[in-house]
Amino acid sequence: MVGLFGKNPKDSERKQTSQKKKELRKLVKQKQYDAALKIGTEILQKIPHENDVLFIVGGIYYMKSKYKSAISYFEKALEIATFDADVLILKANSHYHLGEHKQAIQCCAKIREIDPKNKAVSELLLKIESAK
Repeated sequence: MVGLFGKNPKDSERKQTSQKKKELRKLVKQKQYDAALKIGTEILQKIPHENDVLFIVGGIYYMKSKYKSAISYFEKALEIATFDADVLILKANSHYHLGEHKQAIQCCAKIREIDPKNKAVSELLLKIESAK
């Protein structure tokens, strides 16, 4: 009956979240990462399983070389989309930068299941081999 006599409160909440996501993407394009992190965090407080936002926030932490933080967001994103090759390669690279080669190789193996010819995996595995 709410729909007949007034607006559904969830509709305005969805609209607001959609606006925030647009703003987040715009800030990332403008390379305003601190402001983007703030908005991304706000969105995740309301909707903790917003996969796109988890990926974006993790990616920002990755670009800022805050690999442990990045990994925590990538892991949450992978709970939702287990076989997301983009998330997995960033997670693998994060582990590599932290010197956690075993975990990086595990991520690479998972990517190979999805995309056996993935160039980024081959390049990362070569870097790991040469680092040993």
